Amino acid sequence: MQTVFEKNRLKTADWLQNGEAMVVFAGQSIKSTADEQHEFRVNKNFFYFTGIRREAFVLVCYKLKDELESLLFIEKPNYDVEKWFGRKLSKAKATEMSGIEQVKYVDDFLPWLNKLFYDGKIETLWLDLEKLSWEERDGRAHTFAKEVQDRYPFVTVKTFHPKVSEVRMIKCDEEVNWIKEAIHKTHIGLNAILKALMPGMLEGQLDNVFEYHIRTAGADGLAFPTIAASGGNGVILHYVENDCELKNGELVLLDLGAKYKGYNSDITRTYPVSGKFTKRQAQIYNIVLKAQLAVIDAMKPGVSFERLNEVCKSVLARELRNIDLIKEDSELGKYYYHGVSHHLGLDVHDIGNRESALTPGMVLTVEPGLYIAEEAIGIRIEDDVLITEDGNIVLSSEIPKAIDDIESLMS
Repeated sequence: MQTVFEKNRLKTADWLQNGEAMVVFAGQSIKSTADEQHEFRVNKNFFYFTGIRREAFVLVCYKLKDELESLLFIEKPNYDVEKWFGRKLSKAKATEMSGIEQVKYVDDFLPWLNKLFYDGKIETLWLDLEKLSWEERDGRAHTFAKEVQDRYPFVTVKTFHPKVSEVRMIKCDEEVNWIKEAIHKTHIGLNAILKALMPGMLEGQLDNVFEYHIRTAGADGLAFPTIAASGGNGVILHYVENDCELKNGELVLLDLGAKYKGYNSDITRTYPVSGKFTKRQAQIYNIVLKAQLAVIDAMKPGVSFERLNEVCKSVLARELRNIDLIKEDSELGKYYYHGVSHHLGLDVHDIGNRESALTPGMVLTVEPGLYIAEEAIGIRIEDDVLITEDGNIVLSSEIPKAIDDIESLMS
């Protein structure tokens, strides 16, 4: 039976042509200071194709005579090094995890690739040359591209990032199940927060409660640094200091998620520190909830991201006019200043083409919010949604978000 990673590699056969190779680097940990290294985080595309999270490894997929071949280059076992830093992955274990039968050592990678170039078997090399900005530093794929073009000017170098982005947008059943499990563990962590939450706590204590309970439940760890923003901090979208005291009468906005088998959840809930929403807080909260439910209702195959944002803004603007917070729709930007959705998967803001219409298999967030700085009210409600053939499924429906349910749990 094929693993999900084998299936992911086979999808490359749709665009790799004869005489073309795709090289994916696992990456390396970065030096922090002295002899310390930052925690290693594997290249997500490497993990997508192999299921392995080890640094310095290299994956090669290439096609000759209409046959797709995969090779994995791994670090060679070294007992003296392993005494300090742990066991290296064996060839047998690498095959078991990835489903790749041909496993060599990384020392063989460049000589092996050179022979393919020399023999004229590979004329096009595909690398992940993603860059979010002009100023972004070159990664290993970029430096390797320059090396190849310098040494082998007859080899064409192309980026596979847009192609893999298209593939990764559509999740298979296994991936959806891993996201659902990450969401379930997030639910466990949020339940623990609800039991602990009280005035006088520090925001960071909620972060600690959440991480302890999701890790105890078997999560890989945090999907991203937890946002625990109380009071006026809730209007800051990416507030991460988490060092303020929770005060009676305030709200706390919790944007958080667990990671499971490499796949992420991304949930936001906003709770009253005292256990009860004030009349004004409830009024604003229900506007956000109304917008979220309207967007979810609109999510089905063929709908565009732009349409989701239009639905969200339309509801928010109408409701804010009704309570006289704004007079014109154009004023909405003062209180709502981000998009309502993004792809979710191996990356929290997963790669994908946001100009593509919604398609079955996509997993997306829905996260409207209102941020009223002058009233120290920041409210966001976020769920994770799977697009299906005839609509959608809210994967995080088990996590309460109605005011009555929240207050009941906190009582």
